[in-house]
Amino acid sequence: MNMLHLDDTIVATATGEVVSAIGIVRLSGKKTFEIVQKLYPHKNLNLLPSHTLHFGKIYDENQKVLDEVVISLFKAPHSYTGEDVIEISCHGNPLILKKVIEACIQYGARLANPGEFTLRAFLNGKLDLTQAEAIADLIHAQSEKAHELALKQLKGGFSKDLKSLRTQLLDLASLLELELDFSEEDVEFADREQLLNTLLQIYYKIKELKDSFRYGNVIKQGIPTVIAGQPNAGKSSLLNLLLNEERAIVSDIAGTTRDTIEETLNLNGILFQFIDTAGIRKTSDTIETIGIQKTYEKIHKARILIYLFDCSNTSESQILEDLQSFPLKDLYLILVANKLDLNPNFEFNQNLVKLSSRAIKISCKKPQTIDILKNCLFEYTINLTQTDGTIITNARHYESLENCYQALNQALEGMKNGISTEFIAQDLRQVLYYLGTITGEITNDEILGNIFSKFCIGK
Repeated sequence: MNMLHLDDTIVATATGEVVSAIGIVRLSGKKTFEIVQKLYPHKNLNLLPSHTLHFGKIYDENQKVLDEVVISLFKAPHSYTGEDVIEISCHGNPLILKKVIEACIQYGARLANPGEFTLRAFLNGKLDLTQAEAIADLIHAQSEKAHELALKQLKGGFSKDLKSLRTQLLDLASLLELELDFSEEDVEFADREQLLNTLLQIYYKIKELKDSFRYGNVIKQGIPTVIAGQPNAGKSSLLNLLLNEERAIVSDIAGTTRDTIEETLNLNGILFQFIDTAGIRKTSDTIETIGIQKTYEKIHKARILIYLFDCSNTSESQILEDLQSFPLKDLYLILVANKLDLNPNFEFNQNLVKLSSRAIKISCKKPQTIDILKNCLFEYTINLTQTDGTIITNARHYESLENCYQALNQALEGMKNGISTEFIAQDLRQVLYYLGTITGEITNDEILGNIFSKFCIGK
């Protein structure tokens, strides 16, 4: 993103370029009122109060009527960007919106870059960088929980946590820097026991925030959930029932599913990324072998494994052999006995139950039994969602927190080993730097360009 033209007045549609009842053209910058005045000659806009609405016709340079509109006025600094802003609410025909934008450009505006309105809001102190990123997350949230987390971050919950940590660290760093200034006099301004206790508190708080990314990322992106098992266990039938559509081919022929099939499902406000995989078995078929290898790759990346087996003809030894080949330590394993209609008296062996997080019985011939599985999936999400604390969903934030964590760990190790104040102070400078990169107190054009280029134009 070119940072050299922020004095320009920018224009873009704030609504999608589709036919709709209303479409909005937004302008921001020093010449906003001057430009719109040429389109809307009915009133002197500069004399009108901020945060008012005005109805009337707007005209192009040839005095041809473009549309009947409502103009919303927002005078600096009381606007989204902190600059003079006007929003022109037109009829939602993309052709009309295009003509209005062309007229604004003709009178001196330029087309906004992606995310440039929010970039200006950040640069003018209307929000910090975490809140700016939360706006993008809010726009793209695909589930209720992702929406909730983005809204919480937009309100500044994460920012308050970071500000508190940074204030404490600044106080400590200042005392250490003062000691360095008087190093020849061998004085300590920072009580070492108090310093250690405060650093430990900050250390554990940053660890808590960092570790929350494990939950926040899956809430934002969706929980990867693999359906695995022997051929003809009913994996594709189960996927179709979960999605309530014929997404996967169902056949009595073993090995029908050769590649993974991935689909998203929203259950109770949580996004699940379901992955139907090739049946696990020994085979000489080259293509099927590749599919089975992909099955194991997906299981290694999953958070939930639904192991499905035909309870009418699958031996316990076969199930145990499959399960022992999986990385069960980090998986929430749901053991699912399918085809209960063929073996209604089936009961789980305790050896199998001990290996699983949950063990349930279903029949894909009886769709109502699938609710049991959905309840198991929902139970898993309770630990993810029942928290009042801050949850990190942004990979950039996680990386910076990881760097903070490592620098703090180094400072604590240094204190334990009695290293000089100079090295501890350097570690604290590193922590302060990385905390500053999260909120935008420390940044550069490359970081900002990378963040705001992912926004839609007009936001």
